[in-house]
Amino acid sequence: MTLLNVLTLYPLQISFTDMAWKKPASSSQESIIIFVVIAAVIAVIIIIFFSGKGRGAGSGSGKSGSGIFAKLALHKRVSELGLNNEQIRMLDFVFKTDQVLDPEKSIATPSLLDRHFKRAYHVIGQTSKSDAELQYRYAVLFSTRNFLESHVSDGLTSTRQLKDDTPVILNHNKGKYEVLVLSTTGEGLAVEYPQNALGSPIKLQKGNNISVLFFTKNNKGFSFETNIIGNSTVHGKNALLLTHSNKLKFLSQRRFRRRQIDIASNLYLVYLEGDGKKQRMIADKRRLTGNIADISVGGCSIKVKVPVKVGAKMKIEFTQGDYKVAALGQVLRANRAGIITIIYIKFLKVSRESMNIINAYVYEFANE
Repeated sequence: MTLLNVLTLYPLQISFTDMAWKKPASSSQESIIIFVVIAAVIAVIIIIFFSGKGRGAGSGSGKSGSGIFAKLALHKRVSELGLNNEQIRMLDFVFKTDQVLDPEKSIATPSLLDRHFKRAYHVIGQTSKSDAELQYRYAVLFSTRNFLESHVSDGLTSTRQLKDDTPVILNHNKGKYEVLVLSTTGEGLAVEYPQNALGSPIKLQKGNNISVLFFTKNNKGFSFETNIIGNSTVHGKNALLLTHSNKLKFLSQRRFRRRQIDIASNLYLVYLEGDGKKQRMIADKRRLTGNIADISVGGCSIKVKVPVKVGAKMKIEFTQGDYKVAALGQVLRANRAGIITIIYIKFLKVSRESMNIINAYVYEFANE
């Protein structure tokens, strides 16, 4: 018998309908169990995100940072302030490096923010693979810190947060009177009673409206409107009582943080040489000397013993630590004080490295 005959006599006894996939019998109880398991998994994921156990802005260990939703909210806030994507990434790096638990609190607290940025500054110094990369990362770090410096209001929202002895300026009937805060407790804000140039108390009536201006230690300006509620004696001094305000208006003042300094510098007058497109700046070989009194990445003030014209362009050179700093600046104004003239200079051109050195000094990040 041939193989063909075998196949003919003994066909496969399998119906094609038997090979189709069949739905297993399901019960309502199994469906409920599956639904409960899925819901539980989703609930766990949401709890992890909101409790900060996810991949937040802090370290990968899960000990720091916020959840993904808090991180997105933070990104939205700082983006609305004006930080660009590069600066936002740097801010994430700063918070992750110092394992920040509460970024919102840090942004509103300059001392905390400085600590986090200082830590990141040193990590960048240790991990950058080339000087070009180092200077670039430093530049982004400081641009981020400077931006937050000028756009965040230190968390002040009420006059009740003012400290005793804070200087404030009262504006009333075109007169300006600088006084100190005596007390913020109680129903009113107590300040020294303002006096005129002769030392006599000025006449103020209950109910008069007054505009008040003050600055924090970080050179941030605020103003608020108030009115007089009476007179009193506080700490043995005549006091003017003003209504408290919960509507402080933040005034963005200096764009860059400034630091006092006393360091020798060399100055060279700069002038243009040539005509039309062939003009170029030439630094005079004659050197002037002076002492820098304060500095920021935006400019400086220098004490000199010779008169300098407002509008003059100057090359400024000085040494900070082991580094030499150079900048091109323009004199904005000059004040004469005896034999000394104080010139106020706006920087026009500064190298990236010099900017980083100045910023590191101003923020006290470098080891001095």
